[in-house]
Amino acid sequence: MNRPTGQGPNGPDGSSARRADVPAARSGGPSRRLPRLLAALCDRLPADRIAVVEQVLRTTTGPDDASLARFIAAQSAASLAQQLSEIVRVWRSELPDANGAGLALALATARSIPRPKPAQVTVSGPVSASISARLTSGVAVEVVRSARTSLLVASFAAHGARSVMAEIGRAVGRGVRVDLLLEESTQAAAAFAALPEAVHVWHRVGSSGVLHAKLIAADRHTALLGSANLTDRALSDNIELGVVLRDPHLVGPLVDHFRWLLAPDNKVMRPA
Repeated sequence: MNRPTGQGPNGPDGSSARRADVPAARSGGPSRRLPRLLAALCDRLPADRIAVVEQVLRTTTGPDDASLARFIAAQSAASLAQQLSEIVRVWRSELPDANGAGLALALATARSIPRPKPAQVTVSGPVSASISARLTSGVAVEVVRSARTSLLVASFAAHGARSVMAEIGRAVGRGVRVDLLLEESTQAAAAFAALPEAVHVWHRVGSSGVLHAKLIAADRHTALLGSANLTDRALSDNIELGVVLRDPHLVGPLVDHFRWLLAPDNKVMRPA
């Protein structure tokens, strides 16, 4: 193919063409860490939260923009602030001349590509910067909110947890079937007394053991499981640990197991 005189394969006079807003990294090669950090942020946050970050980045002139620093400082989750600060640090190192619009576009692209989401750690109590974790209370509300057809909740104890209880009530209002598997000896069902009558409450048959599982499963796509009961202390103050699964291949069989527990013929659980 003939080219005009003086034009190389990539640009005029043989120079390499590059986008003005996303230059190559200082090392001379393409940025490597920054895309991975942005993808990890997409894995951590729900789509609506990522959209907020994108909006902030679109008006950001660079990694040292004061408005971005204020946004990071305003984050209530210390681990999220640390994650955003690491993105800014790598941005400053690898792409110091890039503006925020380029990063916003990269986030939007990562958000739009369907891919299995990795398991995510949740914690209650003090949060360190050692791991990328989210607070159990907020994640519990998000999982309940994501249910469209069915919601399975299991808890050994329950008390307070008003934000979660309110979200369960809203799920019932939009037609979600809600099954609560609760330990009878702790009177956990009393915490759900204000919910609509359409909620199904289950207790274990017999007294050979207790229901000690802690689970919130939305449809067959998302599940939160861990050590925290549905109590104010467990969701906020206690030192608790959990994990969120967003892989239907893992969540589906887990939901099937609990549905099996509820089947009358198996004589494991009974309606309260």
